[in-house]
Amino acid sequence: MTVRVMLVDDQVLLRTGFRMVLAAQPDMEIVAEAANGAEALEALRTTTVDVVLMDIRMPVMDGVEATRRICQEGQGGPGDPKVLILTTFDLDEYAFAALKAGAGGFLLKDVPPAELLSAIRAVHSGDAVVAPSTTKRLIDRFSPLLPAVAAGGQEPPEAGRLTEREREVLLLVAQGMSNGEIAAHLVLSEATVKTHVGRILTKLELRDRVQAVVYAYENGLVRAGGHG
Repeated sequence: MTVRVMLVDDQVLLRTGFRMVLAAQPDMEIVAEAANGAEALEALRTTTVDVVLMDIRMPVMDGVEATRRICQEGQGGPGDPKVLILTTFDLDEYAFAALKAGAGGFLLKDVPPAELLSAIRAVHSGDAVVAPSTTKRLIDRFSPLLPAVAAGGQEPPEAGRLTEREREVLLLVAQGMSNGEIAAHLVLSEATVKTHVGRILTKLELRDRVQAVVYAYENGLVRAGGHG
């Protein structure tokens, strides 16, 4: 299956570099390019795109706002475009904002070609492409921006839908563990952990595990730099 990619960046040279890497892949096709978020939204009205490589800082409309609109218009289904953020700094507050807006992850602009291709394929298959530990580091860094949750405060009602095991898995996801690490920690099969993660996302109405990490921190289920 061919992955249809749109490049969104105001720097022509960067788009050219990404285009050269992707064009050499038999399973990828660049179907659109845009110089800002507004152009990207316009292109999506007439072009079917699987993965959007989205720059953050652009004129007219930045990548955070464009990501928010793309994710709001989609329903999180398999046919909706997935957004990968391109950023210069791995602790960019704009990258954090884009994760909250619904991006499936972020890549540094100097990412090695092999890692770029792997990330595009991963997000297309429905996986988050940000290593959980990297997402946790982002949230640790920007946790002061999150709403304070008082000790003993009320947790969101949808969290009550989780079983004790699902809650345990969610906290381990938020602490930066991969499915394999969670499986070893809880003495479960990796397939079982993947099932638990899928149920967590469904019950909390989240797009992917990146959103699950953000959710856990925002709602005080786990604290930055520590455990829940």
